[in-house]
Amino acid sequence: MLTLIAAHDKNQVIGGSNALLWHLPKDLIRFKKLTSGHPIIMGRKTFESIGRPLPKRTNIVITRNKEWGVPGILIAHSIFEAINMASKLDEISFLIGGAEIYNQGISYCDKLEITEVDDFYEGDAWLCDYKEDFTEFSRESHETDNNHPVSFAFVQYVRKKN
Repeated sequence: MLTLIAAHDKNQVIGGSNALLWHLPKDLIRFKKLTSGHPIIMGRKTFESIGRPLPKRTNIVITRNKEWGVPGILIAHSIFEAINMASKLDEISFLIGGAEIYNQGISYCDKLEITEVDDFYEGDAWLCDYKEDFTEFSRESHETDNNHPVSFAFVQYVRKKN
């Protein structure tokens, strides 16, 4: 099962200048809890924005550059190759970004784990439209507090049956 995991604002903005636009500790904790122990698939720019392999996960990075490599990660040169690698390692794997990888991989996903941030941000990367092909399965809302300056919701979507 391939799951797309992302956070976006009200306009589906997911980032700007290769970085997240908000800091939501509960979202980071949830991301770690869901993805730990499973393969994660990301693009090279996303990997470089993180700056290191994420621990307790098999990191698969997609790049067109045949010369690029980093110790401790697996390299794929297409979304199909990355998904194939991940499926041989575990029944569950996660697509963690960025926008180009989400666009290429969403058609292979069975489930989405989305953090909907209840605000508008200026960014340069957007999550592709998904609501036509997926239906909301569960929602957990979080209001603003000292650690979270904006309200948000953890929303799980599943692919609609044909």
